[in-house]
This record gives sequence, C-alpha cells and structure tokens, in this order.
Amino acid sequence: MNFENMNFCQSCAMPMNDEDHGTEKDGSKCEDYCKYCYQNGEFTSDVNMEEMIDFCVPKTAQATGMSEEEARKMSEEVFPKLKRWME
Repeated sequence: MNFENMNFCQSCAMPMNDEDHGTEKDGSKCEDYCKYCYQNGEFTSDVNMEEMIDFCVPKTAQATGMSEEEARKMSEEVFPKLKRWME
C-alpha cells in the first residue's frame, strides 16, 4: 500500500479513499475525518484519545496483520499528532 499520497482520518488514523470521508453540516465532504468518526459536521462519538486508541487497536491489528501490541505502540505514536487530539 502506498501511504505517501494517502489521506488519513485525523481522528482514528484510518486511511481514507473518496468514499470514506465524513460530511459537513451542508453535506459536503469533510477532508479531515472519516465517515465513521464525523457526520453532519459533528463527531459521531464523545471519546478521548485513549478511548479511541483502545477502540482502534484490534481493528488496526486485524487490517494490517500486526499484533495488538504493535498496533497499540504505533497508535500511541501517531494519535497525538492527529488534528482532533492536538486541539
């Protein structure tokens, strides 16, 4: 997978293609967040960064073939740099 030109959700770090983007209040595509994290101009869940990491680790491990320990280590490095968690 070529990550260089790929968009990542700034909430959960999921790689996004055109169909994966969330929506703004006016229905337009949100460039920063995926459809699972952001719809109609609002986040879909009220979680903190740790809770999001806990939710994403098993999915990341399954999608990438990493162990959950590796996925957690990567997530703990990446998530603090995502827009949602920096604000």
